[in-house]
Amino acid sequence: MQIQTGEIYGKQTAQRFVMYHVLKVTKNAITLQNIDNPLSLFETTLDKLSSSGYIRISQTPFIDVQASKKKKTFKKPTRCPYTLDFLEARADSERPAPILPDLFMSNV
Repeated sequence: MQIQTGEIYGKQTAQRFVMYHVLKVTKNAITLQNIDNPLSLFETTLDKLSSSGYIRISQTPFIDVQASKKKKTFKKPTRCPYTLDFLEARADSERPAPILPDLFMSNV
């Protein structure tokens, strides 16, 4: 399994479905950021990621254009936030729709 920077992974918790943005990939670690809480970062490994139940939601990056940041640092996005990806059927500024396996849908 190959993980790229910018992909979005998700995991079903007891209360809701949580999505994470892949910020950095190194040989030994993968840095994930919670999409709903940008201050929430953690590192994991490829083995732990796959064994913990994380699934890939999207290969298209998510760029939050509504966020109001207090910091003065600006990270230039690699793509225009309003670019429509015809394969994902959403723009980069639109939150991806989670793809839930049948296991999760039967509990709803």
